Amino acid sequence: MSTPADPSKAPIGSLRTLWPFVRRHKGLFVAWLVALACSSTATLSFPMATRVVIDQGFAAGGAGIDRAFMLLFVAAFALALSTAARFFFVSLLGERVVADLRERLYTHLLALDAGFHDRTRSGELVSRLTADAELLRSVVGSTMSIALRSAITVIGSIVMLFVTSPYLAAYALVGIPLAVLPIVIGGRRLKKISRASQDRIADANTLAAETLGAIRTVQSHAREPYEHGRFTAALQTAVRTARKRIGAQSIVTAVVITIVFGAITLVLWSGAHDVVAGHMTAGTLGQFVLYALIGGGSIGALAEVWNEVQRAAGGMGRISELLQETPAIRAPVAPQPLPSPLRGEITFDNVTFHYPQRPDQAALADFNLRVRPGETVALVGPSGAGKSTVFSLLLRFHDPDAGRVGVDDTDIRTLDPAILREAIALVPQQPTIFATTARENIRYGRLEADAGQIEAAVRAAHAADFIGALPDGLDTELGERGARLSGGQQQRIAIARALLKDAPILLLDEATSALDAQSERAVQQALETLMEGRTSIVIAHRLATVLKADRIVVMDHGRVVAEGTHEQLLAQGGLYAELARLQFLD
Repeated sequence: MSTPADPSKAPIGSLRTLWPFVRRHKGLFVAWLVALACSSTATLSFPMATRVVIDQGFAAGGAGIDRAFMLLFVAAFALALSTAARFFFVSLLGERVVADLRERLYTHLLALDAGFHDRTRSGELVSRLTADAELLRSVVGSTMSIALRSAITVIGSIVMLFVTSPYLAAYALVGIPLAVLPIVIGGRRLKKISRASQDRIADANTLAAETLGAIRTVQSHAREPYEHGRFTAALQTAVRTARKRIGAQSIVTAVVITIVFGAITLVLWSGAHDVVAGHMTAGTLGQFVLYALIGGGSIGALAEVWNEVQRAAGGMGRISELLQETPAIRAPVAPQPLPSPLRGEITFDNVTFHYPQRPDQAALADFNLRVRPGETVALVGPSGAGKSTVFSLLLRFHDPDAGRVGVDDTDIRTLDPAILREAIALVPQQPTIFATTARENIRYGRLEADAGQIEAAVRAAHAADFIGALPDGLDTELGERGARLSGGQQQRIAIARALLKDAPILLLDEATSALDAQSERAVQQALETLMEGRTSIVIAHRLATVLKADRIVVMDHGRVVAEGTHEQLLAQGGLYAELARLQFLD
């Protein structure tokens, strides 16, 4: 992963990344600001209304009291309406901003290359999409509003304190710098703890996602207590880190409130002596007290939301790291069009490639291969020979370190990867089945396919019998990762998907390896029909697949060590003969 600036060093700055998302909803943002201004004005009018009640209402008698309390009620009603409007607008703004942020992040993650996903845990990415984004919802939908309202109220209270009594206000201001100091000092420590807390939560989420994704392996080994212990330990670590954050936040809040209200108490003590001496009316002192309380309470609220902002800034820093990632594989500025019609010739010219995780070991070394249009080539070799890497480079999940991969004499680096991949159908050894219906799983091969085309693909894949036996046929939900299907049935769904795609190039990672003998024969016939006139590369583990191939390419340590027909290679002896004896003929 790239190394952007440490978010903990400039936590508030990382929240600036949110501004473009807020700016998309100008109407809501302006409405919130207007409601916020009205709410703050109504709040600041309360002390003045109270002074009128004390100094004029009691002195004037019944009619004066009625007018004074009516003024107080009007202020309360205005505060209620403006607060409700502020809550509505800012909450809706928070929902929309976080939805936009999640959409942007998810789209960005989909566009990142295979190398990024190889080195990044999927559970951590999900945590950033959920837990970190949820923190930002709190900031935009609540904390931001409280912070701005408190800041406006503090400023307004200070102004009105000076209007009410400049002498007492000057003393009251002494407490403000003292109150800000612990916020700044505590914030430096809190921002580091907040980031660590989010990381530990992500660790626990990642562990849970990994374990639940492999639940059958866990249960087959009776490792439920072991996994429970691992998750509990991860949660305890997260709670311990959160406890440090909460403790720091509590101390800062307590110190700030003590300083602020200690200063207010001292000032009021002085004001009370002025009232007794006749230098100030009781209503004026009451007005000053309320402004001091409002200002002090707002400073306390700022101390609390500052801590929340620190937490959210840590989460935004983690999200910003992802948004700053750039895909290593991308379409060129002016991509070449894919040749039409595509003949399907494939060439690997002196290709060398190292996976980023294994820079000292070449997955392919000076690898050369030419597959003629319509030819079926079987790749055989021991584990780690580089067979799957051939598929990864052809699909342009990675680019070679040296050499060239071409389709119809066109370097695939000059093509748009999405257009290239549309021309290739892949059937992996472990098929991916989504948690949706059989119909939608098959339609994934060609989204615009109609019902007739889907049913034709099902018949061609010899999947009609078992799909017809499902409760709702093609509309049956298959469960997460196809949990309701056997391995062979999952494979036939994946084959139907590839049949529906009808691409000129086929990549088959032993597409019949999970089938029983009867199903294998049926699907092998379907694949033979599909491969007619198409370029096919097959990673072979079974003798039947090898015998059907036009040519067999034997790979070892990322190189081609032999090629020919089954009989020719057996006659040559060497690695293929050994593989045939151990892997195919037993």
